[in-house]
Amino acid sequence: MIIWLASYPKSGNTWLRSLIANYYFSETGEFDFELLEKIESFPSNKYFRKYLDKFNQPHDTSKYWIKEQEKINRSKGIKFFKTHNALCKIEGNQFTNKENTLGVIYIIRDPRNVITSLSNHYQISVEEAFQFMTDEKRGIISKENERFLGFQALFSWKLNQKSWVENKLYPILTVRYEDLQNDALNTFKQVINFINKISKSEEKFIKEKALKCISNCNFNNLKKLEDEKGFSEAITKKGSEEKIKFFNLGKDNDYRKLLNENLINKMNNLFQEELVKYNYE
Repeated sequence: MIIWLASYPKSGNTWLRSLIANYYFSETGEFDFELLEKIESFPSNKYFRKYLDKFNQPHDTSKYWIKEQEKINRSKGIKFFKTHNALCKIEGNQFTNKENTLGVIYIIRDPRNVITSLSNHYQISVEEAFQFMTDEKRGIISKENERFLGFQALFSWKLNQKSWVENKLYPILTVRYEDLQNDALNTFKQVINFINKISKSEEKFIKEKALKCISNCNFNNLKKLEDEKGFSEAITKKGSEEKIKFFNLGKDNDYRKLLNENLINKMNNLFQEELVKYNYE
């Protein structure tokens, strides 16, 4: 059964994914980016290449979402998957169902800090990033050999988080990115305890192991690892072969210093309900 690590892009999914991969899959206790291959992204190109469909429209692969999850779950045990997909239906095709999903960990981040990370990652202005975040029909689209294989139904920031955290079908733990920053041990303990609970595991949280994962996967270490070895998920800068740093600002990503007052006010008004709900205001 699948446990989803779900989030809107640039909300800390890769960080939590690194921690979980280090905790469960490292034989030595150390961390490297290869461990992230244990927690793949879904949906992604690899799951749809074998089909003969033309996939002329970005959302055409949605009809195989459940079928591919059924194949994944043929082998017993818990599987972790990262996704930015909203919990939705596309042309009647459900993203997932009770037969394939055990639970959800949703990572939320202050949207006023998400916007600057989006701007850097996609090489767009903060104003364009604001349009990105508020586009209710936004999707992540990847084309391969003229076929749309890598579609994810993202939707707006507001709709994405709402679709997951308000769902009544699957157990869900909501994790604030900021709590991982400020109280990593207790926040990570909640994550491991949640995984143990929904998987009916009798394993106990191992504090020493968690502390090593937190040290291995802190921002500075991940940034250093990217500088030394590169990071496959980093996007190439337009017009060159240079990669844009995936691990960019860390705690220096502070909207109060990076956004103009007009945009801050616009976001405060638009996301007021969520800012209060997640204790950002």
